This record gives sequence, structure tokens and C-alpha cells, in this order.
Amino acid sequence: MPINIPSNLPAFKTLKDENIFVMSAERALAQDIRALKIAIVNLMPTKIETETQLLRLLSNTPLQVDITLIKTATYVPKHASYEHMLTFYKTFEDVKDEKFDALVITGAPVEKMDFLEVVYWEELCEMLEWSKSHAFSVMHICWGAQAGLYYHYGVNKRELPKKLSGIYPQSITVKNHPLLIGFDEVFHVPQSRYTEIKPEDIEACANLTVLASSPSSGAHIIADKTNRQIFITGHGEYDRETLKNEYLRDKEKGLNPEIPHNYFPDDDPEKNPIYTWRGHASLLYSNWLNFCVYQETPFNLEKLEPLKIDGQSE
Repeated sequence: MPINIPSNLPAFKTLKDENIFVMSAERALAQDIRALKIAIVNLMPTKIETETQLLRLLSNTPLQVDITLIKTATYVPKHASYEHMLTFYKTFEDVKDEKFDALVITGAPVEKMDFLEVVYWEELCEMLEWSKSHAFSVMHICWGAQAGLYYHYGVNKRELPKKLSGIYPQSITVKNHPLLIGFDEVFHVPQSRYTEIKPEDIEACANLTVLASSPSSGAHIIADKTNRQIFITGHGEYDRETLKNEYLRDKEKGLNPEIPHNYFPDDDPEKNPIYTWRGHASLLYSNWLNFCVYQETPFNLEKLEPLKIDGQSE
């Protein structure tokens, strides 16, 4: 799909060099077409890297997409330039009166903290509540998934005894679900977190279904009955060397991290990791956009019906 983004966004050149169809916002305005409106709430510290990773996956269908990047107003990121955030990002206040076909909420490096201790928690709660009436389908990733499950359903994360890092096989638990069309029965996904969501905690919620999970890494893909809320605990969007960079960063901090599981050949950090998850990550996002968004969202977004959720957390 052509991704409509500003031609001076760093991801534009990277994706164009990969032969991914990116279209400048200026060219998109000249086309008479109803593009999908997708907003990304980017909570990751590596803003530009995360932008590029997500835009790469969102480009994998024939659909045209308009992208809006959203930042928190209550927290100023330390690893992204002020100019970049000012140029390419909007605050929730800027977009709260708009409606979107889809919304992506990323992970964040705050998972060891209690939700209520996160400096932008109240602002994120406002976005999560807003998403029920202003976005047709929402993809929550990693900590974003944990935050969404806690806010909407009261499902809390559980701290792991040590960091879960590596490439873990996931098994499909629900056959013929739209999100999993074309998937192998077992597929691999990067995981990088200190907390988890137990499948039994999800199964206790009548409105939620675990679509894929692993005995080693817990519930991975979770969806509500309407497919308007998707929760992903892993990082299919990660590049080949993202886990390597995290491992080296943790070593430099003196955290004595374990070598990421099933990642480096022969567990040798000097060897180049083998990319084993990219195909299924692309398929997941294309299935989501096609079957859960494009086929279902109203052409006129003003007619978008609010999502009603049982078990809303206070």
C-alpha cells in the first residue's frame, strides 16, 4: 500500500530505499481516493526506529494509508530531538476531535512500574477511552497491550523473575480467525519484556480470546469478540538487530543480561541474527488492515459507532 507520510520524515528515505511504496503527503492530496486514516501513539524511546518499523508493516497491502503520529503532552522524550517531535507529531489535544479507521499504541519502557506511577498514565487513559469512539480498530503492542488490557478489562500484568528476551515460537489456538489467515500453525516472534499476561487471566474475560500463545512467553495475540481491539504482547515489528541493540545496551548499563533466546546462531553475539519473524509480522498487519479495518470500518467515519465494553476498569 502507499503510505502517505511527509517526504522529510526520516522513515521516507529508508522505506523508499527498500522499494516500499511510500507517497508524499503532497502527492496523496492530488488523488481522489478515500485513504485509511491511521494514528500511531508512539511511546517507544527510539522514535524514528519505531516509526520506520511500523510504517514498513503498514505498507503491506494495496490500500492507501494516511498516517498521523501522536505524542504525549505530559512527558517529553529524552531520545528524540525537539525538532523531530515538533515537526512530525501531534498531541492528543490536536486530534481528539478527529476519527480514525485504526489506531496503533506502541510499547514503552515502563513495564516494571505500576500503571498509576507512569507520568503520562492519566493522559493515556484519556486516549484509551477516546479510542472506543474515535478509532474503529486498535492495535495495542507490548506495554501498550498490557495498559489496554488493564484499563479496559482490569487484567493486570505479572512481573517475571527475569527479563524475557529472544525469539519464541507461538502456537495458534483459534483456527480460521481473520487475523491469522495464511499463518503457519507455529510461528516466531521477538519478545522483550519484564512482565507477562497469563492466558488464564484472559480466558476469565468473556469478551476476550487468546489467538496465539507459547508455554515459554505466555499469551501473544489477544482479540476482543468484535476484532476492534487487538493486543500483541511481542514485537513482530522489530528489525533483525533490535534485540541485539537492546542486549548490548543492557550490557553497557551493567545489567548482566542473558543472551536473547533462540536469536544469535549458536548463542554467539558475534554472529548475525537470522531473520525468522518478518513474514508473519507483515501478514498479521495486512490481515488486520484488510479484514478487521478496511472491510468493516464505515466509509464515512462520522458514522463510526462507539465500542461498548463489558468489564471496564475504573
